[in-house]
Amino acid sequence: MKRKEFIQNMSWGGILAALGVSNYLKASDSSSVQKTNVKQVGFNHIKSMETKTNTTVLHKANTRGDANHGWLHSKHTFSFANYYNPKRMSFGVLRVLNDDKVAAGMGFGKHPHSDMEIISIPLEGDLKHMDSTGRSEIIKQGDVQVMSAGTGIQHSEMNANKDKEVKFLQIWVMPKERGVTPRYQQITLEEGARNNKMQQILSPNANDEGVWIHQDAWFHLGKLDEGTTLTYDIKKPGNGVYAFIITGDVTINGQKLEERDGFGLWDIESLDINTNNNAELLLMEVPMDI
Repeated sequence: MKRKEFIQNMSWGGILAALGVSNYLKASDSSSVQKTNVKQVGFNHIKSMETKTNTTVLHKANTRGDANHGWLHSKHTFSFANYYNPKRMSFGVLRVLNDDKVAAGMGFGKHPHSDMEIISIPLEGDLKHMDSTGRSEIIKQGDVQVMSAGTGIQHSEMNANKDKEVKFLQIWVMPKERGVTPRYQQITLEEGARNNKMQQILSPNANDEGVWIHQDAWFHLGKLDEGTTLTYDIKKPGNGVYAFIITGDVTINGQKLEERDGFGLWDIESLDINTNNNAELLLMEVPMDI
């Protein structure tokens, strides 16, 4: 069964169960990865409020799903857990973009995943990763981690610090093939390599810059000074690009974007990027055909 048919033939609850979301939102103290149920508070089902054309979609920061569990405050660009919006299921194969803040000493208990490429990018603080293969790693600001869930893996993610919260982006990309052998990769980026240019941090190629995943996708990070002008060329015909503004204020192909805004474009060959003030942004080029 092809991936598109698989998704169409499943209920929303079934999709969440397959992705491991049902066990995802569990809180643990960092001294233990035992699952602990927590009461959900402040979950906001926000209307779509998206601006869409035939070739672009704009998601303003304040229209994202908002989940505040006390120990976790998460903003969901796309439908995730109890935030469900049929107009915000994905951008091509980009399935999840969560902007997470985890309280000191807290985190996600052990939970399963399968057939998903999961990328974590810490923005502040440190994450402790543990998984069913016996691996235990610290992922710090400036690192990128990828986990190919494939045939199945269980892992936990904890705030490694007892005195401050950790902020990170968690991104899920649908793979181009199911049932691969689970794998883990982590690298430390050279920060200077993205000053006033786009630094490649992910690709489909194991020998290329950054981490690699089982998908024809390329991710780039840029840390740009005010007045910087760049052009980004699409790597593979038919791919689209979803831009996420981490900080600052930029204009992409004429669309002004502010902190935590998301902007997706497709049926294009390139992007024109202009910074209106100092900015940091993430470009995620992905196939649009699910």
